[in-house]
Amino acid sequence: MVHPSVPLPSMTALRVMLAIAERGSTTAAAESINLSQSAVSKQLLTLEDLLGAQVFTRKPSGMVPTELGRIYLEQAQVAMKAMEEAAFRAARLQSDSHTLRLKVLPILGDRWLLPRFSDFNQKHPDIDVRYTTFSTDNPAAQPDAVFRFGRGPFPGEDPIYLFGKDVRLVCSPAYLARLGPLETIEDAARGIIIEHPGTPLHWADLVNGYGKPDLEPQGVMRFDYYTLVLRAAISGQGMALVPPQLIEDELRAGSLVNPGGIRYASKAAYWFSTPADRKPTLALKAFQRWLMKQVEEPVVAT
Repeated sequence: MVHPSVPLPSMTALRVMLAIAERGSTTAAAESINLSQSAVSKQLLTLEDLLGAQVFTRKPSGMVPTELGRIYLEQAQVAMKAMEEAAFRAARLQSDSHTLRLKVLPILGDRWLLPRFSDFNQKHPDIDVRYTTFSTDNPAAQPDAVFRFGRGPFPGEDPIYLFGKDVRLVCSPAYLARLGPLETIEDAARGIIIEHPGTPLHWADLVNGYGKPDLEPQGVMRFDYYTLVLRAAISGQGMALVPPQLIEDELRAGSLVNPGGIRYASKAAYWFSTPADRKPTLALKAFQRWLMKQVEEPVVAT
């Protein structure tokens, strides 16, 4: 218990102090926390009066915390984080929330999710879905669910399998015409394989699945972006290993084909993962139901 005689700064004063320490002046701090410069100065003066000493030293280079200021800044950071966490957890108790925060992988969003998303919007116009591709330490901005690619398990999460275990070797008809007949894994080894170094969708996985781990392709082309892997395959620069759900339009149009039906079963896949310790909101439940119906849609046969 805190003794009643111990002076305690207000949360507004703590926010002001943190902003000044970060920005170096009351003017810049005011802009960052949407207060007037005079309000920030008043909060600082009130805080220093309460503590009986200066919190910052005014220098030409900016405002620098005093020894007392450093003590309060350290604890202010802890206090603000605790309050953000409390507000976050309290908001999550509102199971009727109409805001849904989702972290999505760029390739999955671009190639599979967003082309379908208008259907969800039409069916649930009251749900505000907010997408992000970034992680954050701010509890109030943590996503309600995450689209992941990997093998799992994902500690502390309840993942739902979407797709990705079926991986196919694909190329453009023009590339296939240049390469010649491609019916076997040995035929495929005469060509160029296009890969993303950061995913497990590699030639080694394909040939291991056929029991021929020593079989090497003629060459390997690597791109740091998976969208470029697909673009290179579509433009006839080689062959790529891709879950068919990411290239449905190309398979349907014939700009990519799966020669010889060559494919393998991947241990990595796409998942929709939710926190195991958090009660899902009505918005999240609605999205999950819609999402599973999308997964049940048939993929173009090749």
